[in-house]
Amino acid sequence: MTTDLITTAEPEAGVAPAPGARQVWRRLRARKAALAAAAVLGLLVLLALAAPLLAALEGQDPGAYHDALVDSARGGVPLGDFGGVSADHWLGVEPGTGRDLFVRLLYGARVSLLVAIGATLVQVLIGVGLGLGAALGNRFVESVLTHVTDVMVAMPLLVFAIALMAVVPPDFPRPVLLVIAIGLLQWGGMARLVRAQTLGLVKLDFVAAARLTGASTWRVARRELLPSLAAPVITYAVVLLPANIVLEASMSFLGVGVKPPTPSWGQMLSTATTWFRADPAYVLLPALLLFVTTLAFTVLGDGVRTALDPREASRLGVGRSRRKARTSGAGGAA
Repeated sequence: MTTDLITTAEPEAGVAPAPGARQVWRRLRARKAALAAAAVLGLLVLLALAAPLLAALEGQDPGAYHDALVDSARGGVPLGDFGGVSADHWLGVEPGTGRDLFVRLLYGARVSLLVAIGATLVQVLIGVGLGLGAALGNRFVESVLTHVTDVMVAMPLLVFAIALMAVVPPDFPRPVLLVIAIGLLQWGGMARLVRAQTLGLVKLDFVAAARLTGASTWRVARRELLPSLAAPVITYAVVLLPANIVLEASMSFLGVGVKPPTPSWGQMLSTATTWFRADPAYVLLPALLLFVTTLAFTVLGDGVRTALDPREASRLGVGRSRRKARTSGAGGAA
């Protein structure tokens, strides 16, 4: 799976300065879709954090096996839509295992968010470090890091991640292993982005002025370049989050991710395929949560990209001027 979704260009001299925090918040607040997406994600995070409390309230454990009631006329599918819906099982139970569906969905959200956020942090740390090194190092360092990055981008990620997961001892915590596997194998896009942006920034006057003062390369990178790289790095990180959620679900669906009884949306989808023809309802909830989460992250990422874009202020100013001109023209005509 490729996540190299952002094309970059070298900044031009005289580029607008990066917006401040208040300006970013004002722009983001103007995008209702991004705020709605943030609200959805906030609710999901809240439910995931409250999973133990809600499980205790319902009186269920995410890994507990129950002898589910089945209807032989329906091919052994548990009774009712989302079989066994009752006061004890608010959304019913999973086919075959009888495990509570509501509780497993909440704990599955914890796994998906933990893996996505952890893997994205690993990708950001590695990508930013190696991208800066490739842009600021000598020709030998640049050549080596660039070729390593090209190899990582061209690598069939899912195949190598599956191979890595297969050779690790089964008692190693799978969510942590997923974070390591995805993070170590998918930082190439971030490194390319940082390198391209840095090569443009080093030609600008404020970097040249910092170097004239005798500042070291590390100091220039830390004090001058990293603040300017914050906007594209944050934007790309938000793009990586839904990609990592889908990747974790894909690996769990294929049986090389999270192992039962630890819940995962991908694992729940894999279990539901056995019962899909008899009762499609078992696929709906994990698939819907996966779709809504990835869509919300994508919409939020678009809003963040717009809010952090230095050129957005000029576009907004032109739009306001045109609206004022049209209003003034209409008033004069009246």
